[in-house]
Amino acid sequence: MAELVFPHRHLLGIEGLTPHDIEVLLELAEEQVSVSRQVEKKKSTLRGRTQINLFFEPSTRTQSSFELAGKRLGADVMNMSVSASSVKKGETLIDTAATLNAMRPDIIIVRHHAAGAVHLLAQKVDCSVVNAGDGAHEHPTQALLDALTIRRNKGTIQGLTVAICGDIQHSRVARSNLILLSALGARVRLVAPSTLLPSGIEHFKVEVHTAMKSGLEGADIVMMLRLQRERMNGSFIPSVREYFRYFGLDQEKLSYAKPDVLVMHPGPMNRGVEISTHVADGPQSLIREQVEMGVAVRMAVLEALASHLPNR
Repeated sequence: MAELVFPHRHLLGIEGLTPHDIEVLLELAEEQVSVSRQVEKKKSTLRGRTQINLFFEPSTRTQSSFELAGKRLGADVMNMSVSASSVKKGETLIDTAATLNAMRPDIIIVRHHAAGAVHLLAQKVDCSVVNAGDGAHEHPTQALLDALTIRRNKGTIQGLTVAICGDIQHSRVARSNLILLSALGARVRLVAPSTLLPSGIEHFKVEVHTAMKSGLEGADIVMMLRLQRERMNGSFIPSVREYFRYFGLDQEKLSYAKPDVLVMHPGPMNRGVEISTHVADGPQSLIREQVEMGVAVRMAVLEALASHLPNR
């Protein structure tokens, strides 16, 4: 393919990226997989650079993945614990941005509970910014690692039928995956009870199903989503038991899809709520591989943005 150049200074979302931009990041990530599997995992791409992981929401998996990615590229990585910081004392996001900017970091990784907060912060700092999840808006590196996992197992994304199932309304993972997979030629279906489908879903030009049987029929990939009860105000489901009965992925529901279907989940999993242990740990599950691809993708993103950092 053409030279692997990523033209953007930030990664704030999948929306706004061209298929070529996405392919560049996936190709770079392929290279990082082999680096991560070596005994000597260190590179010097970000040597002397400072990376701040600024997480306003807890996320063991994503934060540790970004930390490992930065350290493997040679960066000095600082994890900022917001729960113990002045933000809790009334400091605004803009104040925080100004404070961090004064420390002259090179890359800031941001997770925030409000949609659009990462875009706002990116306007107030001089360094590169990566969105590690903002509200129910986007989670671009999760979509990239999912795409890399699919591509490595299926050979391509174009033409595949991908069923994204569960709590669509509160999921930034669903939104980023929908945009990315559609851009690369997949046929995307959203499967959820009507109470967990966002308003305006008809504008996304995707198939929408409110039953697992029709939603999973002929699917190549089934991507389950976590039931995000911490984001719910009100009763979206009658009970966890009833939710699992109708929308939890067990072996019977998985049989509706193609025989060679593969199962994914962004984690952390609620076993017995959105997925059974038998399926989560079964031979069709790619869930552990997704974790490995997460480090590779985040290394790729950091390396792609490194080319835009000033050499001061």
